[in-house]
Amino acid sequence: MNAQALSQKYIATMEKTVKDMQRKKGAITVIEACVDEILCYVTAYLEDAKYFWAQGKFETSLTSIAYCEGVLDALKLMGAVTVQPIKKQESL
Repeated sequence: MNAQALSQKYIATMEKTVKDMQRKKGAITVIEACVDEILCYVTAYLEDAKYFWAQGKFETSLTSIAYCEGVLDALKLMGAVTVQPIKKQESL
C-alpha cells in the first residue's frame, strides 16, 4: 500500500474514532504506572522510527516519529512529564 492510500485509510479511521469518542467529565487521575506504560510507547515509537529509517522506509519512519511526538505532547499537556525545549538545528 502506498503512502497516499495508507494516509487515506488512517485519516478515515481516525475521523470515525474522533466522531464516536466520548469525553470523560470531571477531574481524572493518572497513576504513575500508566505514565510509565505510555512512556514505553514513546520509546518504542522512537526505536521504530530509527529502525524504519535504517531500512530506507522513510515515510514509515516519519509516521513513527510523529506518533512518538504526539504521545509525548499528550503527556506534557497532562503535566506528567517535562522536557527541555529543542534548539533549532542548522540543517539536517
